[in-house]
Amino acid sequence: MKQAWPPFVQAVQALPSVPDILSVMAEMTGLRFVCVAHVTETNWTTCAVLDKLGFGLLPGDELDVRTTLCRSVRAANATIVIDHVSADDLFHNHPTPRQYGFESYVSIPIYGIDGEFFGTLCGLDPRPLPLSESKTLKSLVLFAQLISKQLAAERRYADRNSELSDEKETAVLREQFIAVLGHDIRTPLSSILHGAEILLQAGGDERTRTIARTMQRSGQRIARMIDDVLDFTRGRLGGGIGLDARPVGDLDEALQQVVAECQNEHPEQRIEAAIDVPGTVWCNRDRVAQVLANLLANALRYGRKDAPVRVQATLTEGAFRLVVANEGETIDPAKLGKLFQPYWRDDDGQPRRGLGLGLYIASEIAHAHGGLLEVMSSQGHTAFTFSIPAGLR
Repeated sequence: MKQAWPPFVQAVQALPSVPDILSVMAEMTGLRFVCVAHVTETNWTTCAVLDKLGFGLLPGDELDVRTTLCRSVRAANATIVIDHVSADDLFHNHPTPRQYGFESYVSIPIYGIDGEFFGTLCGLDPRPLPLSESKTLKSLVLFAQLISKQLAAERRYADRNSELSDEKETAVLREQFIAVLGHDIRTPLSSILHGAEILLQAGGDERTRTIARTMQRSGQRIARMIDDVLDFTRGRLGGGIGLDARPVGDLDEALQQVVAECQNEHPEQRIEAAIDVPGTVWCNRDRVAQVLANLLANALRYGRKDAPVRVQATLTEGAFRLVVANEGETIDPAKLGKLFQPYWRDDDGQPRRGLGLGLYIASEIAHAHGGLLEVMSSQGHTAFTFSIPAGLR
C-alpha cells in the first residue's frame, strides 16, 4: 500500500504549474533530470520530478542529504551551478558528482512563507552543459522564485482560511489572496514571458526559438490557471464573478478568434464552427470568449480524437446561444450534476493539466449574465449550451 505523502510533498504536488516549469527547464537547458526537493538539515525528499535518466526517484523518495549538494545550497543560502564538473576547480574532486554520475548541475533555493528555506529547484546531467550562461541562469532563478511565491500564497491562503470567523475576515482574506496572485506570482511569470518574447524577436537558431515558444506556451498556461483561481476566489469569497457588460457588436469576431487559437493549439483535432451573431449582444465580450475557450478545452480533452468538435453560436429571439458539442463516451447521468462544481474532475486516469475550474467558471459567467450553462449527454454525444438574454438589462 502506497504511503501517504508528507505535507511538504503534497504542497508542491498541489501546484499545477510545477510540471510545466520542470518541462520547460529540461527543454531549455538539456538537463535530463530536474526536480523540486524539500531540503532540511537531516533530510532530502523529492517533491516533484521529471526524470529522463532513469534514476527512479518518485515524489516522497529520499536521499541521504549528506551526499547531496543541496545541503550546501541550504547552508550557504546560495545557488550552485556547474557547467562541467571535470573542468571545475572547486568540484572536480568532489564525491557527490562521482556518486551520482553527473557533469553538469544546478541547484537554486526555494523559499516558503516568511522566507524560510523550503528546498531547491535542481537538475543534473551526465553531459557538460552551459548552465551558467546569464540568460539561462536568470530564467532558472525566475522559475524558483515562481515556485516560492506559489508555495507562500497557498500556505498563506490555507492558514488564513482556517482562521476565518466572520464576513470581515473573509473580505480581508479575499483581497490579500487576490493581491498575492495578481501581483506577487504574476511578477516573475511576466518576466519569464517577456524573456521568451525577446528570444523570439531576436531570431536565433531553431532550437532557441522552439525553447522560447515552449516557455511562452507554458507561461501562458500558468497565467490562465492564475486567472481561473482569481475568478474562483472572487466567486466563492466575494459576490460572484464581476461583469462590465455593454453592447457588443463584434462578438462573432471574438468567438472566431478563440476557435482559431484552440485549433492552432490542437492541430491534430478538428473544430467545425458555425458562428452567426449578426446583431448586438449586451454582455462582457471577454467573458463570453472565456466561456467558449473553457468549453472547447473540455471538449478537446474528452472528445473522440477522430471526430470533430462542433461550435454553434446564434442570436435569435432576443437570446444569445452558444453550443459546444463533441463525440465520445456518454457522461454518466450521476456525474452530470457534478460537472459545474469547482475542482471536480472525472477520474479517467488521464494526466491533469489544469485545476478543474473551467466548467465552474463558465457556469458562473452564465449566471452573472442572467443566463444558464446546461449539459446534455446521450448515445456518445455531449453538448454544453451557454444561453443568455441578449438585450439591455
